[in-house]
Formats: sequence, structure tokens, C-alpha cells
Amino acid sequence: MTTTHRLPRATPASQGVDPESLRRLVAALDQVRDVHSLMVLRHGHVVAEAWWDPFAPDEPHQMFSVSKAVTATAIGMAVDEGLLSIDDRVVDLLPHDAPSDPDEHLAAMTVRHLLTMTSGHGTDTMNFTLRNLHRPGGSWARDILASTVIHAPGTRFVYNTGATYLLSAILHRLTGERLLDWLTPRLLDPLGISGATWEQCEQGIDVGGYGLTLTTEDLASLGQLWLQRGRWGEQQLVPAAWVDEMTSAQVDNGPDEKPDWEQGYGYQFWRCRHGASRADGAFGQFAVVWPEHDAVVVLTSGTTDTAAELDAIWDTLGGAFGPVPGAGTGGGASDAGDGPTSDAPDDLAVAVPEGRAHVVLEDFVRGSRFVLTPESGHDAASPGGPLLHWHAISVDRVDDELALTWEADAGGAARTVLCGTGRWVTGRAGLEPGEEVAVAGAAAWTGAHELTLRLVRRGTPFVLEVRLAFGGDGEGRWVEVAADQPVSFGRTDLLRATGLGVGAGV
Repeated sequence: MTTTHRLPRATPASQGVDPESLRRLVAALDQVRDVHSLMVLRHGHVVAEAWWDPFAPDEPHQMFSVSKAVTATAIGMAVDEGLLSIDDRVVDLLPHDAPSDPDEHLAAMTVRHLLTMTSGHGTDTMNFTLRNLHRPGGSWARDILASTVIHAPGTRFVYNTGATYLLSAILHRLTGERLLDWLTPRLLDPLGISGATWEQCEQGIDVGGYGLTLTTEDLASLGQLWLQRGRWGEQQLVPAAWVDEMTSAQVDNGPDEKPDWEQGYGYQFWRCRHGASRADGAFGQFAVVWPEHDAVVVLTSGTTDTAAELDAIWDTLGGAFGPVPGAGTGGGASDAGDGPTSDAPDDLAVAVPEGRAHVVLEDFVRGSRFVLTPESGHDAASPGGPLLHWHAISVDRVDDELALTWEADAGGAARTVLCGTGRWVTGRAGLEPGEEVAVAGAAAWTGAHELTLRLVRRGTPFVLEVRLAFGGDGEGRWVEVAADQPVSFGRTDLLRATGLGVGAGV
């Protein structure tokens, strides 16, 4: 795959950055399970970048709540164009979705309250909205505005993705365009961002609070724009005063056991320690803006240990930044050219199962089809889904790779993922009915009778971890299946089942 660079590259030393500190950062992140990519910018130049196999530079990645910061940026641009004021009432901006007789709290809710997550709701209104997704004639905005506003707006911080959806719905109504289309000529095109996608609701409104997909370099460009207070080259794309407000602490969001989650909240932007701020998406999607050092740090990940990622940044880069060599004497940043960035190890990879490539048992179970019976609490009728629906599985070899095949239903189409033994193999597979997606697989025999596989859905934080424990003898073989998704918005234990073998090696 050809990698397209838009941001200038430079050696760390040319930008006054200690290369050893960057190496320590990569090493620290490598200890956090399932980091996907890293990019560090100083003075507008990329001085470090790394990708963990099977993730690659040109592949888009789900950004989750980083989307909120982009939505807030759009609001500032719309304010600058005179389309609205942040003191406008929400019920006036969405008259067709607001109740005809709003109570005093809803009537008092303004755009500013949506931006600062102080809408007055007691919980995330998106949770209620998503439960009503397929109600005929449903409207997300109507559902959110029908939710009880417990507190006076402006008095309490409650993280609320539904508030961000309302911001997107407001822009959709005022501009007559979906948010992504409105932003493309104003923001994305000037930054050189192409191919971005944004999830929509059933009414065709971009979700706003999540659903944006970008490459790592796309996110780095946005981070650099925010660092430069909305300026890009000769253009002021976003008012500088708006970026200042957006990235400053507007409301208190503490206390929290994690210090980077109690430094204050701006307009859909989190404050950090050390005078930094960040766009923050679930499972470790970060654009950290660090004005003190004229630096941006971008991460994509699939981890629940996101605090460890931020700790790694502060611990390794706190003393990494110094003056640019030759600055003020005709040298320095302007003469850095397009040099190489800091070296990253060639063997960086998302964690793969550790074990043996082959055991004797494999010769007996290879090609066998195991028909599964889910354990109680993990069947299709149990609450708390989504759950994994596998009717039958088999393990085989294709050249040097292990192949996991499953059928979702009796008589249904078989789907296969190839897995490298101790390494990632990329491809495409129908992980979900009717949809082929980019995947990667890795496997190893983690015991004489146990095969462990990791299946990555590329471009997302989601990994399916499957443990197959085989048993039995010449009279019949069986398997115990445990399938988990370590990062999830719901249950992580997707399947527990037993299966009896038929055919081939049985």
C-alpha cells in the first residue's frame, strides 16, 4: 500500500525534540495492550509515527467521541457565519422536535449548555434514544428533547452524547446539509482530508457525538489546526477566539479517580494536566494539543487502559522538548525539509496469542465440524446482547495459516478468517451477516489441547478473542468455546458453548 503524506516530516532533533524520549514513548505504549498508531508533531512537523501491525497509515479508523470536537468546531464556524448564537435556545432551533409546552428547564437550555455537557439531563440521553431506533416515525432529536431535564441547565456536568447529536441536528436544519457535507469545503478540503465518513441516524442526520472515521494523519491535521488556533496556512478556518474557548475549561468535571478526567471540560473538549487539552474518543482515540511545547500527540487504540496512554505521554515527553537548533540564525524549523521521523521498531504489533504453531491434537481435529450448544445465559434469547451467533465451527489449514470457519445458522453460509500462527494475516471476511469487512487474524496453540485466536476488525478497536479447548478420544471429540470482545459498549463475554464433532478428523 502506498502511503500518502500531507504533513511535513522532520527529524526530531531538527525540531528540538529528544529522539530517545520518543523511543521511550513508543516502548511505553507498546506495553499498553492494543495501541494501533501514534503520531507526534512539533512546530507543525511530524517527528514520530508508528503503526502496530495489522494497522496501516492509509486505513481509516473509527474515532468515536473525537467526533464531538469536530462537531464543536463546526458550531464555531456556524456562529462565525451568523447562523446561530451559543445563547440561542435549543427549543427555538429545533421547533419541530421540541415539545409544544417545554418545562422551564428545557425552555432554558441553550447551545452553550449542549457544548459544555450541562444540558441538565441526569444521564446520557443517547442511551434512551438508541433503544428506540426502529420505532416507526421515530426522531432522535424528539426523543432527546422528550427526556426529563432534571437539573437547571448550566449547573451540572453530565457526559451526554445526545447533547452533541442535538448540535448536529441544529446545524443540519440551519444549513440544509448533513454536517460532513457542510464541513467538507470549509474545513476538510483545506486540511487535505478526503474519504472521511460519518454515521447517520435514520433521518439522515450525522450523529455528531460519534461515528466519524478518519486516518491517523487526518486526526493529526485537525490537532495541528486546533493548536494553531484555527489557522491553516494563510486561511483562518475557525475563529481563533472560538478555539480558545473550545479548548479552555468552561465547566468543572471533577472529581474523578483519573486526573486527566477532572481538569475541566470545554466545548466538547477535555482539559488535561500540564496545560494540554484533548479530543477524546472511546478506547483510546486521542488528539492531545499541548500549546506549551507547540506539540500534538495523536493515538488510535483498542484499549480500556486509556489513562495509561496519557500517563505514557506525560512521563516520556515532559522533558523532551527544547529549542530548535539554529533558531534565529537562519536555520531551524523552516529549514527542516521533509526528513525522516524518529525510528520506530519494525516489529511493532498488536498482541498476538503466544504459544506453539502446531500440536499433535491439531491433526485429529483439523477439518472436523463441531455443532455448538450455547450455555445458559449465552443463547440467542438471553438479554444483554449483542451476542455471537455461531451454530457450528471448524479449524483447518490453508497453506501455512490456520483457518477458523463458522456458520451462524444451520445450513447457513460458512465464513472463514485466516490466522497467522504468532503473526497477523490480513484479509476480508463476513464477520457480520451480509457484510464483508477488513479483518486480521492471529492464532497459536496455547496448550496441548487449547487453541487461542484473535480476530481484529481493522479500522476499529474491536477484537474477537476465541479460546477453543478440545477434548475426547477416538469415539468422539468435543470442544468448549469461549469468545470475548475485550473492549465493548456492552457485554464482553459474547459466547460460551460446547460442541460435538462430526466428520473429518473425528
